[in-house]
Amino acid sequence: MLYTILEIILVFVAVALVIFILLQQGKGADAGAAFGSGASGTVFGAGGSANFLSHATAILATLFFILALAMAYLSHHVTATPQSIVERAAQQQAANTQSVAPQIPVAVKTSPAASKPKPTGNPAPVQPPGH
Repeated sequence: MLYTILEIILVFVAVALVIFILLQQGKGADAGAAFGSGASGTVFGAGGSANFLSHATAILATLFFILALAMAYLSHHVTATPQSIVERAAQQQAANTQSVAPQIPVAVKTSPAASKPKPTGNPAPVQPPGH
């Protein structure tokens, strides 16, 4: 649950970070402002927007890295619980097979005296039944 919330916040921070980076003016835009492109008439003033956007970008980048590290820490230290039905069934089957002791047949050793003696010589003829 906490991981999901952090994941959603991370996506919003990433989108805001991209927007703030794209809103910033490059180095070449300053020359255009010097020739009267109207940058001094903006909401933040001539140099105020660059200062605000750079500070906001730095804060969002720091927040992005902190969230990413926190999520990496949580994903490493969270116990692995099965999320899908297949994973749950596999875990339950593994638990069932571990609880049942395997049945291994035990070979009984017999002494040579107890074993059937081998016939020596010619065996007695077998008569058919009913004679």
